[in-house]
Amino acid sequence: MYIIIGLGNPTRQYQATRHNIGFDVISRISEDYHIPLDFKKHKAICGRGFIEEEKVVIAQPQTYMNLSGESVRELVDFYKVTPQDIIVIHDDISLAAGQLRLREKGSAGGHNGIKSIISHLGTQEFPRIKIGVGDKPAGWDLADYVLSRFKEEEESAIRDAVKKSSEAVKSIIKDGMESAMNIYNRK
Repeated sequence: MYIIIGLGNPTRQYQATRHNIGFDVISRISEDYHIPLDFKKHKAICGRGFIEEEKVVIAQPQTYMNLSGESVRELVDFYKVTPQDIIVIHDDISLAAGQLRLREKGSAGGHNGIKSIISHLGTQEFPRIKIGVGDKPAGWDLADYVLSRFKEEEESAIRDAVKKSSEAVKSIIKDGMESAMNIYNRK
């Protein structure tokens, strides 16, 4: 069993912002694999279904980004999985808009949602899919940047990244993280 968690912030005002790309991927996974997001539990909007005949739970934590670990901890405890059985999907400002980077483990890299998850799980060893949202322009406040919407010229790359992230989840489940990294960690 896998738990696939997309990070973001609840409420309409944050929809389609850079920081909510994880939510966007969960919505795409819901569509691609016919897994309805139809219940709220563990401080998240969730869905249960199958990808490649593997049972999965998909989740969009509703705690706000900086407290994402609260929801992830509840999910891990309730479903009795290890941190290696989750896949966290989140934005990354150190990658170009639309670029993917899959990792088996790693530091938070300044991402507050990942910091919260590491704190609540007590480990950095959990798989993740990072989606590039571009570096903040000079003079911008980081919070303002990640809560901004994508520019028109970025939208095609972002749509493609959301699609590829959904495919990467399937690849991780079917063939393992190393195989998926070889496919999706290209510029």
